[in-house]
Amino acid sequence: MRMNKYGHELDLILLLTENHSYTAQELADRLGITRRNLYYYLEYLRDSGFVLLKSGHGYRLDRSSPFFKRLHEHIALTRDEAVYMHHLLDSAEKRDYQALTIRAKLERQFHLDELSDPAVMQRINRNIRQLKKAIAEKKMVTLKAYSSPHSKTVADRIVEPFIIMNNGTDIRCHELRTHENKTYKTSRMQEVEVMDVPWICEDQHREIYTDIFGFSGEEHCHVSLSLGQLSHNLLLEEHPAAEPYIKPTGDNRWQVDIDVVSYLGIGRFVLGLYDDIDILGDKGFKAYISNKIKLRKAKNK
Repeated sequence: MRMNKYGHELDLILLLTENHSYTAQELADRLGITRRNLYYYLEYLRDSGFVLLKSGHGYRLDRSSPFFKRLHEHIALTRDEAVYMHHLLDSAEKRDYQALTIRAKLERQFHLDELSDPAVMQRINRNIRQLKKAIAEKKMVTLKAYSSPHSKTVADRIVEPFIIMNNGTDIRCHELRTHENKTYKTSRMQEVEVMDVPWICEDQHREIYTDIFGFSGEEHCHVSLSLGQLSHNLLLEEHPAAEPYIKPTGDNRWQVDIDVVSYLGIGRFVLGLYDDIDILGDKGFKAYISNKIKLRKAKNK
């Protein structure tokens, strides 16, 4: 027995990513639906982050669509994640063959050979100890010869370190020169020098926050929704981390109160299930959804 939940949407994605452009009628015939319903599905794909291309009468999906990029990010390790996993595996027993095998694969795929060098690991561990000392004493530090791939520079950075993150692979700091909170890699600093200077910007220190939709940032806002049974079930299926923020309100309804960094992730969810959701707040999110609906109606005219 075929599972029909999202069946047409998934079949449509497969058709639109084939090396072929199908007309609307061909797509409808292959899916066994009307052309009117097909257009609803196409609009749903657009709202979900797909870029739909039309050439003549044919349709196809752009493989560089944000959705595909997000999917790749969710299923593929980044180099930073590989470094983090490699660091965790360092604590495995030397006779753990599986741990050794995974470490070797990470080193080959992400070129992490330097992390197997005892001298490099000693330097990183020494730097972490210095950073922990600075945090405990609320002192500034100089990150000596920090190598930044973004600015393509190697330079000293004077910072106020305040949070050790990801088992020591990252350190959250307030940089004095730019007065910005940044996340630094402990593997990219040659040396950490603790200065005999106390913090002066503690009130500006900000942790980084990641919402359940995967968006990260220092600032976040509160959104409150009333969910029906369908939207409640789908939210838990797609984002299990939302469970602590949901409470039943009776009459087969649930209220979710949650902080988000961006309206984009929660906006996609609400727009896809708009008839089953009531927006209780905030005003900014109500305005965001209202504007999205107006734009959608304008496109359909």
